[in-house]
Amino acid sequence: MTTEFQLREKLRKITALFEGATTAGERQAAAAAMERVRQALNDAAQKQPPPETKFSLADQWQRRLFLALCRRHGLKPYRYKGQRYTTVVVRAPRAFVDQTLWPEYLALQEALYAYLTEATERIIREEVYKDAGEAAEQAG
Repeated sequence: MTTEFQLREKLRKITALFEGATTAGERQAAAAAMERVRQALNDAAQKQPPPETKFSLADQWQRRLFLALCRRHGLKPYRYKGQRYTTVVVRAPRAFVDQTLWPEYLALQEALYAYLTEATERIIREEVYKDAGEAAEQAG
């Protein structure tokens, strides 16, 4: 059974993996490097705006995680009037989106999904009924 503390540790490790940091000193260096990257992105955006990338996320939980991750990287997520609530648009270099933002999001989302699935099944088994399995299939 995964505890909330274990989930938080796993999320920190995933974040550190994408920042390339494992010790406190490396984390400080990674934070400084991330700030330099943000500044370089801002400088480049003033010269020529990076392309828009549209993301369609399945639910509010995935959207919240993605929004937080974008903001952590200094991006300003938005959506246009009339777009679905699960749509998020960001302006960022394509290489950054493909090599950093999206892979980090997928790793964090997988860890959170595993934790929420485990917690949901445990609560159902303990509070509703011990058999929380899927429905049986019948021919027909």
